[in-house]
Amino acid sequence: MKRIGKYEVIRVLGRGATSSVYLAHDPFADRQVAIKLFNPDIFADSEQGRRFKKLFLTEASLAGKLAHPHIAAIYDAVAGDDQGGLNYLVMEYVDGGTLEPYCKVDNLLDIDKVIEIIFKCCRALDYAWHHGVIHRDIKPANILLTGGTEIKISDFGAALTATTETTQVSGIGSPAYMSPQQIKEQPLTHQTDIYSLGVVFYQLLAGSLPFKATNNYSMIYQILNVDPPPPSVHRHEVPPVLDIIVKRALEKDAANRYQSWDEFGHALITAFNNLRKPEENVPDTEKFNTLRKLAFFDNFSEVELWEVLRITGWNRYPAGTTLIREGDVGTSFFILVGGEVEVSKNGKSLNVLHAGECFGEMAYLSKKHLQRTASITALDDIKVIEVNARALERASETCRNQFNAAFLEILVDRLAAANIRLSQLLAKRNLNI
Repeated sequence: MKRIGKYEVIRVLGRGATSSVYLAHDPFADRQVAIKLFNPDIFADSEQGRRFKKLFLTEASLAGKLAHPHIAAIYDAVAGDDQGGLNYLVMEYVDGGTLEPYCKVDNLLDIDKVIEIIFKCCRALDYAWHHGVIHRDIKPANILLTGGTEIKISDFGAALTATTETTQVSGIGSPAYMSPQQIKEQPLTHQTDIYSLGVVFYQLLAGSLPFKATNNYSMIYQILNVDPPPPSVHRHEVPPVLDIIVKRALEKDAANRYQSWDEFGHALITAFNNLRKPEENVPDTEKFNTLRKLAFFDNFSEVELWEVLRITGWNRYPAGTTLIREGDVGTSFFILVGGEVEVSKNGKSLNVLHAGECFGEMAYLSKKHLQRTASITALDDIKVIEVNARALERASETCRNQFNAAFLEILVDRLAAANIRLSQLLAKRNLNI
């Protein structure tokens, strides 16, 4: 097969019972894509055909709707007729394997990396849920690892959406990862995905599923009636706090499970901070949580915050370090995360900036090389986010707009403060006349 619709086929990536996946080139967008082409035979059977058609249409309905850095994008969908027309999905091509190889006891990831991966899954699934989507088939095979701890959640064919007008298809999902509510075919919320991600978390930590069974009936019985051993039973270095987190995610009663993705994510961040040694590099998990707490980023969406992480550098400097020197030409600006810095001109102190404030932004706003008009020196040990003006210019328009809006708010506040100081000086001068 040389073409699928307008797409030029490069090679086969994989074949399954219901579909084949091809690597292809999109000549219009000039990018590589993955095309899931459904086998026409699966639509021929009257009962199974309707079921697979519904799954295909569910995933197709999400084309262009879930734009998140940790969700594999669906670009296009084509639904042919049942008499030979092609049915296929055009998706983001992700050059990486799934999490399946890292669920084996002899190939486990470091615990800190596992926490980061699960945290990113939490944020992606929270995003999907807030867009009315419940995945329903979270498992290692549907989470792609693109390098380091970068992931993409894929395969939303089993998803429930808020706009679905028909009854849900029952029996969807992989039994080992199904929540008790899913097994009982009860109405589902995002908590079913929390349970399934808890199973993935357990497996990545322990190299084993929470329940071992020789058939689906035994698996279902255990999910409904048996409490699994903690992951630390299989892997002794798993700390007690992670046993507690996994247990909470796997609670059979949804009322005892994590009630929100934020709650689950916060528990992971707390656990990670207790694991991390001070000299280690700051992980994406902590960076993302830090950005969400800074006033500068109040109006940034989650997707925009992930983009900010990709274009920024995070650094620590000891007291006395001069980050910006008066008269120098620079192309970066900074956002203070921790500590204090002094603003000075001609050796005279002008101001002290605190965590959450930015400095050096004229390097970006001026759109040209300008000499720095003041010096910035660390008063104590500080942590800063450095943004290169040229890197920000290559960011998405929405991300740049958020930075511009934040700068505008800061400039207005500074102007108001300057007016107050000027009024005070004039009042003092009048009193001395």
